[in-house]
Amino acid sequence: MDDTSNVTYITLDGFVELQKYRYLCFVIMFMLYILIICCNFTIVCLIWIHKNLHEPMYIFIAALLLNSVLFSTNIYPKLLIDFLSEKQIISHSLCVFQAFIYYSVACSEFLLLAAMSYDRYVSICKPLHYPTIMRKRTVSVFVVLAWTVPFCEVAVSAVLNANIKLCNFILKRLFCNNSFYKLQCLTPAAVSIYGVFMLLNLTILPLLFTLFSYTRILIISYRSCKSVRRKAAQTCLPHLLVLISFSCFFVYDVVIVKLESNIPATSNVIMTLQMILYHPLLNPIIYGLKMKEIYRHLKKLFPVKSH
Repeated sequence: MDDTSNVTYITLDGFVELQKYRYLCFVIMFMLYILIICCNFTIVCLIWIHKNLHEPMYIFIAALLLNSVLFSTNIYPKLLIDFLSEKQIISHSLCVFQAFIYYSVACSEFLLLAAMSYDRYVSICKPLHYPTIMRKRTVSVFVVLAWTVPFCEVAVSAVLNANIKLCNFILKRLFCNNSFYKLQCLTPAAVSIYGVFMLLNLTILPLLFTLFSYTRILIISYRSCKSVRRKAAQTCLPHLLVLISFSCFFVYDVVIVKLESNIPATSNVIMTLQMILYHPLLNPIIYGLKMKEIYRHLKKLFPVKSH
């Protein structure tokens, strides 16, 4: 629908089941957003302040946690406004931008997890060569590429999709993601092919590389002494938990477009809220509790008195 200023607006129709509890939902989601920001930034600040955490693994963790903050900030403020609004609408351009940030950050996460798996592989399987391979410059290049490559590739997709005519203006979601394609009158074949290229290049290949790296680590650790197996378990388990969690949510995000009409509205809302809640909170919890050095600094920061 167009208003007098010729701006196209899209109605977000995923709030139907939440309108009765809008104020309660607003308070809960606002508190969770603040919690996400505080948890992630606390660990990022610890990594920034303490020199013993200025290692490749912790730098990648800090980059992941910054991604969680950006992911949440892309969704939560608009979500909170919509909870208090009579009509949940978003402009076409802002919807494209929200989907652009959403997928740029998501794909960046896969690339960062791939870089972390390579770092762990070198650390455990080639410990003598680790200082020469994982230099500060190398780590910086990995982080910059993990952020810029998805940004550039998804930006091309966003520009292509922004110019496609819409025939439907009701999006059955809480925010803009790949369900946006259902609003288009006709998606050109070139845009669809480019979407498949991005899926392979930014998600499938990094995921396969990550799984291959951890498989090699497990094989070599199994053949090594007990101390190597312990080190592999301590450092790789948190990364694997994050990888499995994020991969499940990403698969759901891709598949839901095909099954949306067959899923009850309430179930769809619950799953969407879990997706935007669990992962941004799961990262700092897993890395804060499972990474020994980070946990040690957290205990100093928040001392617990024993009775």
